[in-house]
Amino acid sequence: MASAQRSAAAVLGTAAAGVAVWSTLIERRLFTVRRHTVPLLSEGAAPIRVLQLSDLHLAPWQSRKIDWVRSLVELHPDLVVLTGDLMGHLQARPALLRALRPLLERTPAAFVHGSNDYYGPIFKNPARYLMEPSGLSTRKPDIDIVALTRGLEGLGAINLNNSAARLELRGTRIELLGLNDPHIRYHDASAMREALHALPDEGADERPERAEPAAPPQRAEGREPHSGRHAASEAGSPLRLGVVHAPYQEALGELLDDGAELILAGHTHGGQVRVPGVGALTANCDLPTAQARGLSVWYDAHRAAFLNVSAGLGNSIYAPVRFACRPEASLITLEASH
Repeated sequence: MASAQRSAAAVLGTAAAGVAVWSTLIERRLFTVRRHTVPLLSEGAAPIRVLQLSDLHLAPWQSRKIDWVRSLVELHPDLVVLTGDLMGHLQARPALLRALRPLLERTPAAFVHGSNDYYGPIFKNPARYLMEPSGLSTRKPDIDIVALTRGLEGLGAINLNNSAARLELRGTRIELLGLNDPHIRYHDASAMREALHALPDEGADERPERAEPAAPPQRAEGREPHSGRHAASEAGSPLRLGVVHAPYQEALGELLDDGAELILAGHTHGGQVRVPGVGALTANCDLPTAQARGLSVWYDAHRAAFLNVSAGLGNSIYAPVRFACRPEASLITLEASH
């Protein structure tokens, strides 16, 4: 009996060591592109490729990640959306701008900030991360957010923090609605709406009722949205995309209220450690863990929008682990409903 117990313990110890090596030294460096197709455009519209980058948590020495991000220019996206937590070290800004320059100098782009763009990383108890969302920081911000914002704007990216913008991509007019990070209570939906209303009038007196999106590749919370193409595009109004770092339900509701039909978010790291067959153990916010990674649907009693939560490309330098959750960029192709 003692011999069998020793053998079992040895097997378990070997498995645990293998998981530790895989999750800390291998998987977190296996960068991948997760692809989705979303039927939101009107009939005959040209497809639009949206590249979402989130949660790089970049440190200056992470040359492999920098080179991989620079290589994404070969995907030829039509729009790049940065959903926050790009910084992972107090001195990361030059390396971050170098990584993003090939994309942002060639492609329209927009960004919102995450909490780690204001606060440098510190050691935290990983057990608390699994038990509850991290709280509002009481530290003084120690990252130069003004310099980071100017650096991204200098590369041509649109600042969507509590703001809005309009652009045209491949013949489709798009309105971008953005909130600063709800995780640290920097979001301000009123300011976002003021910016939206301040956009130049395109001559439309009233926006038509928004149709719910067609069913995505996976269900959300057991509800299937009604089939139907993007009604506003058919009527000549812009398609609305919402952008926020942390997908708290309040923030998602604000974007839904303002007609967002696709919402892009990050923050969750997809759970960072996922259990095969179970999924994420935490979303680090009040989003259901079933929606902590990938494409799903967010809805209220009257409206629905596609929601893509990127698992992101990085992790805190004090929590260098990923398991069953490869670091990712999201390539979302908007196309006409069939």
